[in-house]
Amino acid sequence: MRGRVRDARLLITALGLYETELNGAVVGDVVLAPGWTSYRHRHRYHVHDVTHLLRPGRNAWGAHLADGWYRGRPGFNGGVPELYGPDATVIVPWTLYERYGDSGVLREQYASMRAWVDAVDEVAGPGRVWGEGFQFGDWLDPTAPSSMPPKSSTSGPPVATACFAHSARLLARTAEVLGEKDDAGHYHALADSVRDAFRAAFHLGDGQLTEDTQTAYALSLSFRLIDDAAERMNAGRHLAALVAARGHRIGTGFLGTPLICDALTETGHADTAYRLLTQRECPSWLYEVERGATTIWERWDAVLPDGSLNPTHMNSLNHYSPGAVADWLHRTVAGLAPAEPGYRRIRFRPLPGGGITWARTAHETPYGRAEAAWRIEDGELRLDVLVPDGASATVELPGGDPTEAGPGRHTFTTLWPTDAEGLR
Repeated sequence: MRGRVRDARLLITALGLYETELNGAVVGDVVLAPGWTSYRHRHRYHVHDVTHLLRPGRNAWGAHLADGWYRGRPGFNGGVPELYGPDATVIVPWTLYERYGDSGVLREQYASMRAWVDAVDEVAGPGRVWGEGFQFGDWLDPTAPSSMPPKSSTSGPPVATACFAHSARLLARTAEVLGEKDDAGHYHALADSVRDAFRAAFHLGDGQLTEDTQTAYALSLSFRLIDDAAERMNAGRHLAALVAARGHRIGTGFLGTPLICDALTETGHADTAYRLLTQRECPSWLYEVERGATTIWERWDAVLPDGSLNPTHMNSLNHYSPGAVADWLHRTVAGLAPAEPGYRRIRFRPLPGGGITWARTAHETPYGRAEAAWRIEDGELRLDVLVPDGASATVELPGGDPTEAGPGRHTFTTLWPTDAEGLR
């Protein structure tokens, strides 16, 4: 290039993903460019001011290209599996089976479930720790730079390895349901091996992990990579302390958020889970509500405290992941959950806390409508439930013994001190 450049623009698009460099510097700050679009109707392109990146003489530019949403598998690993989206290949069919009791979906998806776990097994190799290549990781945790959502406080290898173990275990359970005994044995052994590799690489002993983050502990507890009872209690205490150290503000991204309240509750820290739930400062769920949200955002700070939109390129105001807390709200706060696949048996076990004095929910099960509604009033906790025809239920109030209930409406009560905050 001869002489001084007054103005230079780079216009670029792709069906897949790209990251462009000019003279060794990355052009732009957009992740997973150019983003999804309706490919049959239009192609998105970006315009970059590259004036400051050019220099007299020879200049060099290049681009990393990869499959994108157009191909159905975004990422820069050349077809190598990446966390977290493809794990849905295993998790979604299993969840549908749990909720509807239809093993047909497992049979229909079984080949793809196996293909995914086998592909990860090949990438991880005999060491069973999945740590190579690009990972989406705990996408958009609150500490990640706005322009680099994968750079969460929890590094890729423990997150990816934990999800590998979880997918292998769900696949083994799927094989059991389908009567594939040899496969069940193989994938249970694989899940055990990945769990052991995770512990060897990331567990310091006594429930302590190498990565001191909310997501690391939520994954380890929820996926039972820490399985010893005493170690689980220690890990739960440490997770609760991490939450408290952040002022009871959430510190998780797409993978840790759906799990953290369950991990706290299962280790005796429902009070901490409720303080997370009722936190109003950013990042938190109620911060969104107080900013006028009627849907759950992709970013914890999609709307800034002054009411303006976060100027970051990727900023959906209607996204699924932080909203996954609704599952915990239904199962734990309201207390309605399946005790067997398809809600043939239902578990009603509300866990009041956080100063909340009433809750209600309903679910259309394969057997009909199930309902749970409780209220704390005049020193009493009252629970009203509806069990659909063809189903049965176990009812357990805090501090009480389980009670069986058949189809129909039932009411259960127990004494409740006026200063009680719920089970801990």
